[in-house]
Amino acid sequence: MQKIFCILLCLFTAGTVRAQSDLLITNARILDGTGNSWYWGSVEIEDGLIHKIHKGKTTPSVAAMKTIDAKGLILSPGFIDVHAHIESGIFERPTADNYIYDGVTTVVTGNCGNSFDDIGEFFRKIDSMKTSVNIATLAGHNTIRRLGMGLTNKLASKEDLTAMGTLINKAMTDGAVGLSTGLIYLPGMYSNTDEVVLLATLARQFGGVYATHMRNEGLKVTEAINEAINIGKKANIPVQISHFKVSGKANWGRSTTTLNMVKAARAEGLDITIDQYPYTASSTNLATQVPDWALDGGLDSLRVRIKDKTTRSRIVKEMKDNKEEGKMKSFAFAVVANYPADSSLNGKNISEINKMRGRKSNLTNEAETILDMLEKSNAQMVYHTMNEDDVKYFMQYPFNMPAADGGVSNGKGVPHPRTYGTNARVLGRYVRELKVLSLEDAIRRMTSLPAQKFNLVKRGLILEGMAADLVLFDENTISDAATFEQPHQFSKGILYVIVNGQIVIDNGKHNGAKTGMSLRRKNTTTYAY
Repeated sequence: MQKIFCILLCLFTAGTVRAQSDLLITNARILDGTGNSWYWGSVEIEDGLIHKIHKGKTTPSVAAMKTIDAKGLILSPGFIDVHAHIESGIFERPTADNYIYDGVTTVVTGNCGNSFDDIGEFFRKIDSMKTSVNIATLAGHNTIRRLGMGLTNKLASKEDLTAMGTLINKAMTDGAVGLSTGLIYLPGMYSNTDEVVLLATLARQFGGVYATHMRNEGLKVTEAINEAINIGKKANIPVQISHFKVSGKANWGRSTTTLNMVKAARAEGLDITIDQYPYTASSTNLATQVPDWALDGGLDSLRVRIKDKTTRSRIVKEMKDNKEEGKMKSFAFAVVANYPADSSLNGKNISEINKMRGRKSNLTNEAETILDMLEKSNAQMVYHTMNEDDVKYFMQYPFNMPAADGGVSNGKGVPHPRTYGTNARVLGRYVRELKVLSLEDAIRRMTSLPAQKFNLVKRGLILEGMAADLVLFDENTISDAATFEQPHQFSKGILYVIVNGQIVIDNGKHNGAKTGMSLRRKNTTTYAY
């Protein structure tokens, strides 16, 4: 009898279909991520995937556990931020509020040469803890060099290259999507092009990309772009130039020259793209103001050197000369975002801090003030060094992706507002207000373009069978609220964010859901939607 019952049950269930969808979104204007115009439609979601798309304004007769009436709002793929630094912050705040409220459903971390030491362990922790965003990572060159040969200022030996090669192979095997460099940071600043080419070649054999914070974004920016292009050609690897900019007053207006170099490389057949944050200020640490040679061995070694009067004078002179060459009259452009040794300095610029210490306002004294600060602690800084016309010119380039270059915020300090408002700022200020680019193209660059570049399979488009990472927003009100003075403010105009089929932002509020996952590189060099 039991056997007959089982047979009947199997026959019955084989012919049945699911009674209802998990989620139904109706009355939406769908921007599918291709760059094409929007269309009216409804979307069914089942098991974390886009199950069915119903085109037209008629609401489909579909049973669903939950229905969202979009009421004509824009429904787009979830935004993909290809330049993140979340290695530590994501474990402190796995809900990643600042990203989610800005419509980001996937981040690519491990940028600027710095990644988690053990990428396999990083992914295991992510999947064990659970996060609100999907996370992919690059393998950081600085991390690999530090693990393979330390922080010393020297060229890699054959043995060093072997050690680093083993590390990049493991990182790629563990699922990294490519190799990143930060060639202004320790210890990558001491590498030569051949070293990077070797590691990039290994990454390419796994189908990875090469993402670079170039060796210079100021007076020698064209040389740095040439190096990035040459690495791409020699390693035969796709190239992503991070936070593309021309920095320093002496460089303002060079955007045409630098972008033409990228266009020429693409015309020659190199898969080269760029990303950009929509602000005229950058953010990195205070130690970048010190000459490379003075950082040999790390900050502890620097602190020993600046105790020697002759060496300290040389460092100060080079810092002063560098700023004068760049037509900078002071360090007022450098604002403290977070100084662990003295939080009262957060939000103040170096010129102000110099005056607080009773020193006259000049480059020499301000360089001394920087060294005094570094003796106690490094600091995260905001550098106001760019021009709005250059920012807008780069933004018009079709193979440019918005990317925050931020981390998961803990609500402390005075960080760069890009940490909170990058995507909303593009859509509010540069699309709606200034009309620098169209809404359709902006969404393409936030979704399908980064998914294709970083081989994030089944992400970045609204198509049946794709992952249900979605954003529902009001194109008329979406805007960034974060400012340089008050950065801890979430973006406005984003009503719903859905990650792997589950609602995370529900009618404008984070509900605490953690439905993100690790996104490991697939063993393929081709991208399929």
